[in-house]
Amino acid sequence: MKLDILVLAAHPDDAELGCGGTILKQIASGQKVGIVDFTKGELSTRGTIETREQEAKVSAKILGLSARENLNFRDGFYANDEAHQKEVIRVIRKYQPDIVLANAIYDRHPDHGKGGELAFQSCFLSGLNKIETTENGSTQEPWRPKVLYHYIQSQLITPDFVVDVTDHWGKKMEAIHAFKSQFHDPSSKEPATYISSEGFLKMLEARGTELGHAIGVRYGEGFTVRRTIGVDHLTDIR
Repeated sequence: MKLDILVLAAHPDDAELGCGGTILKQIASGQKVGIVDFTKGELSTRGTIETREQEAKVSAKILGLSARENLNFRDGFYANDEAHQKEVIRVIRKYQPDIVLANAIYDRHPDHGKGGELAFQSCFLSGLNKIETTENGSTQEPWRPKVLYHYIQSQLITPDFVVDVTDHWGKKMEAIHAFKSQFHDPSSKEPATYISSEGFLKMLEARGTELGHAIGVRYGEGFTVRRTIGVDHLTDIR
């Protein structure tokens, strides 16, 4: 299945938190979007592998994804090395996306910046025909996405551009709340964590409001780019 957009995420829920509104907006416009999670988030203080896997499935339905899979990398210990790059190359070639959205270039959680760098290098290497990968026993053709954008996560990074996600903010939050083991729940008896606090979701709301305000809308999601952005016409710029 060819996707228009492939979202790469270190953990289940990274994509929803960082670019859930953008995913929903692109799907609403008729594009096919999929998520590939690198790990199962097995080191998370709250929840289990099984609960997080089920939560990811629920969120995928809310978002309307065309595909979601998990590469089963070791949470906290995966590396940006040849073995992991080849697995990411395999899924890039499998889905042949024109656009890749990936983890932040750096963040509070080391897996996020590492995931962003792994995605960046794998997108480039995926276009080299002398790197061989297979899918279901068949040799894959090289494929390099046209562009790679990094979504913003816990740490505020000045975006290179902001997407208006006002019409999709409510459903983005619904997809986030699908991961009910991870986020604020007053009735939960599990240990408190950084993202389970009520303040974390308030920060997310404030971040969306601030980025939206920057472009004159209610809610926005920001992205960074590693190369100069080009436009065809001045009217393309809001």
